[in-house]
Amino acid sequence: MHGMTLRTLFLLPLLAGLGLLNPTVAQAKPPLVLAAASLQESLTAAGDAWAARRHEKPVLSFAASSALARQIDSGAPADLFISADEPWMDDVQKNGMVRPGTRVSFLANRLVLVAPAGKGARLTIGRGFPLARALGTGRLAMADPDAVPAGKYGRAALTALGVWPAVAPKVARADNVRGALALVERGEAPYGIVYETDAKASKGVRIVGVFPANSHPPITYPVALLKSATSAEAEGFRRFLISAPGKAIFRRYGFTTR
Repeated sequence: MHGMTLRTLFLLPLLAGLGLLNPTVAQAKPPLVLAAASLQESLTAAGDAWAARRHEKPVLSFAASSALARQIDSGAPADLFISADEPWMDDVQKNGMVRPGTRVSFLANRLVLVAPAGKGARLTIGRGFPLARALGTGRLAMADPDAVPAGKYGRAALTALGVWPAVAPKVARADNVRGALALVERGEAPYGIVYETDAKASKGVRIVGVFPANSHPPITYPVALLKSATSAEAEGFRRFLISAPGKAIFRRYGFTTR
């Protein structure tokens, strides 16, 4: 085998795939994006569209904005952060983690009440609406209202409508909005509060009510380049996301754009 061992022959394709045999390829580093859980389908589609333009396909990590912000504040390496609310981006920015001039709020969403598909009475959401009675002995699935944006918006809405005291003891807290959605999908909770885009992404739930926009703070999504960014592609991807073609992708998934 001309001096090549079986081990060497085995490793060559692996090393080539990792770009370790070509210094030029090794320098091409995809952007690492930390993004709110509610962006899973839409941001994945945006990443695919970016890659189709002959760029490095972004590496996407989804979780609650609160968890991601804490990771960034603790020094976790990443290139971009997309939060589902302004306060967690504020937190990251105040801690000096954001590249100046790169923060842009580019998406908006709506808050809805969902039930398992084919179940749950439609509720007219308004002042004093009978959510606690509709829950009965069941639980209301929500992202953690003490930290996660979807849960914070939900608690604000229920408080503004005067039903939070009756509903609070019945809340099943999830780590993020997709966790709350999953509880309803599996029938473990008769109702849940999620974003409209989450409900539209699921065949396992149906929307039974929409919360008035004035019952909670505006649901906006800021994106920013982080000071820890090392990918040469990161700023280009950020600009693509906030461009007209990028925003069009998110609108297809039910977001409104700013």
